[in-house]
Formats: sequence, structure tokens, C-alpha cells
Amino acid sequence: MNFDYNETQLMIAQSIKDFAEKNIRPYIMEWDEAQIFPIQLFKQLGEMGFMGVLVPEEYGGSGLGYHEYITVIEEISKVDPSIGLSVAAHNSLCTNHILTFGNEEQKKKWLPKLATAEHIGAWGLTEHNTGSDAGGMNTTAVKDGDHWIVNGAKNFITHGISGDVAVVIVRTGEKGDSKGMTAFVFEKGMKGFSSGKKENKLGMRASETAELVFDSCRVPDANRLGEVGEGFVQAMKILDGGRISIGALSLGIAKGAYEAALKYSKERHQFGQPISNFQGISFKLADMATEIEASELLLHKAAYLKQEHKPVTTLGAMAKMYASEACVKIANDAVQIHGGYGYTKDFPVEKFYRDSKLCTIGEGTTEIQKLVISRNLLKE
Repeated sequence: MNFDYNETQLMIAQSIKDFAEKNIRPYIMEWDEAQIFPIQLFKQLGEMGFMGVLVPEEYGGSGLGYHEYITVIEEISKVDPSIGLSVAAHNSLCTNHILTFGNEEQKKKWLPKLATAEHIGAWGLTEHNTGSDAGGMNTTAVKDGDHWIVNGAKNFITHGISGDVAVVIVRTGEKGDSKGMTAFVFEKGMKGFSSGKKENKLGMRASETAELVFDSCRVPDANRLGEVGEGFVQAMKILDGGRISIGALSLGIAKGAYEAALKYSKERHQFGQPISNFQGISFKLADMATEIEASELLLHKAAYLKQEHKPVTTLGAMAKMYASEACVKIANDAVQIHGGYGYTKDFPVEKFYRDSKLCTIGEGTTEIQKLVISRNLLKE
């Protein structure tokens, strides 16, 4: 086993660091407090190839693998997790769904613009009444000739307002039937397809979250991804990869918070010495560093399985669960190490703390990850 980052990963990490210092760090709090979704930034990331990381070069992407993808999300999230979240949602949900389940015509139509961020991608599964219970969705599609008529709404959708292309899973069969859902691609401007309420969130405030509304929206059957009734199964496979990206987001937050806490502990003096000299602080740092290492190893093992087309559901859930819970704990400890200053917006740890909690909720709560893991263990 080789635990060293390869040349490509090192180059990506340095490229992102340089870009983030110049184009993200100066604006973090401005975007956070005004809840600005900086679309132009994502266009720049698209030009650099970071909005189509997993997309093959033939469709305009970077043609990289999951190890490189983790590096991209992690490095962005060390600076601003909001931006990391949006890059992850665009890459692993919308774009990857079309890449994985679209036919050749669909891939050629949508992937090149998504891979360069000429188009921003959204992905819709969750509804107001269905979070973890996706099978109970109420958004329906009824066949009408060469089209489907869609009615309903999705919520908590990343890029629900600014997205140009949205992959949405709707009900085409009976409620509760795992074979009663189908995935379609919707494009901004379709009659009957609009955005609703934008959420006012605790954290991740520069990553736009809003409703998608369908009012007798006519979507062509040509926009259907895969067969009728495959939508739920497709969504679960997409979430396997999506959990790796949320794990990478968690890892970035954990590293960002830890590095800030380590630096502060060396600079802050009390009782005539750096607070890092005190066991109460140094033991916290030891725990943080260990949890980061464990998160990273789990994530890259999951990435290896995904890359090799091996079953990844269990390990992906483990990596997401562990890394997300660890990042909340690490962010909390980072605030504690900063003391009163950690509670102010003058230091970065309060934002890492606010942003971290989403990681234990999005793309399957911690409780759902435990359900996935335990069910798979009991099958064996």
C-alpha cells in the first residue's frame, strides 16, 4: 500500500491552495453573512477543471479519479466549506448522475457544459415530507405522449435557484415502491419549472439551498435517465459516491479547524507560556490529529473501492459517518481551544463550527449511515 499522494494529487492540492488564497479567503465572511452564492467563482473553478473532476476528457472533463476528487473537495473546504459543498454537489450528484446513467446523446448534450461550469448543476430527491423516507415522495410524473407532466416540489436542493440543469427523481409508480421512481433532467426555463423558497441556514451560507417547484411541467421523455422505475436505485448508487464527497468535505473542515487551533495554541500565552504546553490543550490536539488520520484512511479506502468498481456502500457509509461526526467534534474543540475568541467572527473556527453540522445531515444522516452499515453487516 502506498499512502503518499501522487504527483497529480500534490499538483491539485497546490493549485487549489493558491486559488483559494487569492479568490476565496478574502471574501469568506462577506459571502457567509450576505448568503451570496458566488457563481463567477464556480465559472473560474470550471475553467481549471474542478467542476468536472470525474468526467472523461471526451465530454470536456478532467478525467480524474476519486482520490483526486477527495483532494479537490478537501483543499477547498479547508478554506471555505460552503464552496466545497457546492463543488461536491455539482460534481458527485448532478453531473455524476448523468455520467453514470445517461445515454450517449444525453452525455454529449449536458456533460460538456456541466464539466466547465458553463452550466451549474442541481440534484433533487428530498421533499418537505420525505427526508430519509425518499420512497414516500409526492412529486409525480404522468406520461402524456412523448412527454411527462410533473407536479410537486423538492426542498433542500443545492443550487435550487442558480442551477441551469437539475437531475430530479420523481414518482412514476406507487408510493413506497422502490421501483416506482424515475430520474429526469430538467433545464432552467422549462414552463412550469421554477424555484421556491431559499433557506436561511445556520452554516454553509454561501452554498445556495432552495426549493424546486413543478407546476404541470412538461418534460420530454428524451430527458429520462435510464428506464422507467430505476430512479430510486440510481439515486442510491449516486449517494454511494456522494457520501465519499461529503466525507471529503468533512475532512477539509476538520483539517481547517485543527490547523487554526494548532496555530492559535502556539501563539496564545497564558501563565507565561503557550497554551499548547498545557495537557488539557495538547491532548485535544492529539485527539483531533488522530481522528483526521482515521477519517482520511477510511475515505481513501472507499475511494479505492469506488475506483475499482467494487462494492462501496458499506465503507462509503462508514467513511461519511466517521468523518462527519469527527469534523463536528474537531470544530467544537477548535472553538474551545480559542476560548472567547473562538466565539467571535474574527477567527475562522466559529464558521467551521457552524458549517460542520451539515455534514452529519446531508446525503443521509448519521442515523441512516448506521442503518446502511448494520443492514449490510447482517446480510453477511
